[in-house]
Amino acid sequence: MNCEEALPLLHEYLDGSLEGREAATLKEHLLVCPECRKRLQQFEKVEALIHAWPPQKVPEGLTERIMQALPPVKRQNPWYRWIRKHPAASVAAVFFLVMLSTFVSSWNDDRELLVKGNDLQSVVIKGDTVYVPAGSKVAGDLTVENGKLQVDGDIVGNITVIDGSVQLASTAHISGHIQQIDEAFSWLWYKMNRWAGTISGMK
Repeated sequence: MNCEEALPLLHEYLDGSLEGREAATLKEHLLVCPECRKRLQQFEKVEALIHAWPPQKVPEGLTERIMQALPPVKRQNPWYRWIRKHPAASVAAVFFLVMLSTFVSSWNDDRELLVKGNDLQSVVIKGDTVYVPAGSKVAGDLTVENGKLQVDGDIVGNITVIDGSVQLASTAHISGHIQQIDEAFSWLWYKMNRWAGTISGMK
């Protein structure tokens, strides 16, 4: 045993809590090391002084005053702890909430008529109604948001009407399918699919 190993054991030796092999090894070291014996004697003197010191009476109310002077303990929110432990999930949740609020905000605020399609030359717009006149033909998909769609002619593609209505005349011919989206959840699902399709198309 060297002096560095002996030093932390001196306090346990003084307390009487050092037992077994470590106690025997320390005693052997103290027999051959005058420096550690001197340290042990100093520790014994300090301990004797502490025991000889008269007990001090604590002023009345001192404990209460100290406790009141201490800053209040901040209680950590369990949500904050969870966020710190799962940063990736937190970022994903925030992203989802931002996207959801954007979509809902657009759903509530955006009431302007919007017409989308690859072939809009034959389409006629009057007020909030989009007409495909009889005898005319629209090649490709047609999307109408916040308005009515009146089809008297042909559409070679799909029809999507968001927050609106569609009316087909007896002369109308649709080669694709018709999708009406009138609820916020369906609209959100439609927007997310379009957004995913745009992202995949950019890759």
